Amino acid sequence: MRTAAEPLGWVIFGVIVVAMLALDLGVFHRRAHVVKVREAAIWSMVWISVALLFNLGIYFHSGGDKALEFFQAWLIEKALSVDNLFVFLAAFTFFSVPAELQHRVLFLGIFGALITRGLFIAIGAALLAAFHWVTYFFGGFLVITAIQLLVGADKPDDLEKNPVLRLFRRFVRVTPDYEGSRFLVRQDGVLYATPLLMVLVVVEATDVVFAVDSIPAVFGVTRDVFIVYTSNIFAVLGLRALTFLVASLVRRLRFLKPALAFVLAFVGGKMLVADRYRISDKVSLLVVGGLIFGASLLSLAIPPPRDRADDRG
Repeated sequence: MRTAAEPLGWVIFGVIVVAMLALDLGVFHRRAHVVKVREAAIWSMVWISVALLFNLGIYFHSGGDKALEFFQAWLIEKALSVDNLFVFLAAFTFFSVPAELQHRVLFLGIFGALITRGLFIAIGAALLAAFHWVTYFFGGFLVITAIQLLVGADKPDDLEKNPVLRLFRRFVRVTPDYEGSRFLVRQDGVLYATPLLMVLVVVEATDVVFAVDSIPAVFGVTRDVFIVYTSNIFAVLGLRALTFLVASLVRRLRFLKPALAFVLAFVGGKMLVADRYRISDKVSLLVVGGLIFGASLLSLAIPPPRDRADDRG
């Protein structure tokens, strides 16, 4: 099987990510400020464009099949990461994070995602290579997750009961107030964490939880570790700008969650029947893309009854 994972590919990917993050934090967000909708829209388009250009590079280097795998994996990861937005926004509200510091938290969260997702992907790839039955385990796990999404009620996350947060508060001294953009401060010779570090820990823990669902789904699309990792990271990189851009819009996408459940069920089923029947990448892309874009358009075309009532008023 041809792969895009040649050394040059990893180098190009690394250079792009480092250069974009340096440009983001070192130039445009060197000083903490409130991210406006226009700025968030521009950065969202930038990250989408970078991902699609990288996808184009895969097409010219490794062919159409690999390009389809990347696009499908990136699209699935992008759609699944929408749920992260709600947790991020809930954390910002719960901790009363100043608007000008929110970008810094999300930016630093990316570095954690680069490492944790890399570890998860490496472990997943090693298990799939060593044990064929892991394919069925991932497939069944995705189908069960899909059922949970369909039958589960939309309940807000109770951050007060978050086990990671409770452990952090139990073992780490925390200042009562924010200390600018600092995560650690020393008071009377004692080192304290600031509430900003607590928020960062919650963001990192959230990404780990969502990676448990999303990475098996991407392995259902491709076994190419290079494509799995790069598609994941490009989707996560654009999540920060998306948080500020569509905080209100995402809440209107009421049909997206059931659509994602069907996407997970489809990918899981694809893994379960892979030994007997292979579903082509083109068919997979039509199913996945159709479900995600169809649900988004339907949500915008048919707003919730409350919104329609508000419009009449």
